[in-house]
Amino acid sequence: MFNNFIQVNYLDKESGETELFEKTKADLSVLFTKRNKGFSEELQLANMLQKCVKRLNEFTAISKNKELEADLLLYLLEEVFAYSANLFGTCFTTFDTRVGIILRRLINAVNKLHPDYLVGYQDKINKYLAILHRTSNHIDTIYALPKTI
Repeated sequence: MFNNFIQVNYLDKESGETELFEKTKADLSVLFTKRNKGFSEELQLANMLQKCVKRLNEFTAISKNKELEADLLLYLLEEVFAYSANLFGTCFTTFDTRVGIILRRLINAVNKLHPDYLVGYQDKINKYLAILHRTSNHIDTIYALPKTI
């Protein structure tokens, strides 16, 4: 991680951040395919999300670029919502809660960007918010999310 910090901030300021972004995205893709602990699909996905967020936090510790962070968060959520919506709203609320926290983090990152960037994210975020509110509104984390942005 220290080598990445030196690379991004001192040695290769122009393309170091982009290379780190691509490496993080590739690492997330690998984490999507690995088998995780849990006796249900929801718990396995929740454990996968925990590992993905840990890797994403390593990226944000080095890069302070909110646009790249938002892109990684959206990439993570696109993978999650590619699964069946039937996974939401079950008795395994850890999965719903983790997705809600990631979505809230994406909303916060997008709100820190220039308002023009919001247009690129708004449709997908609103779609994800609608799914979560429809299926998991009984969870405080989801209930606290806005209906739309």
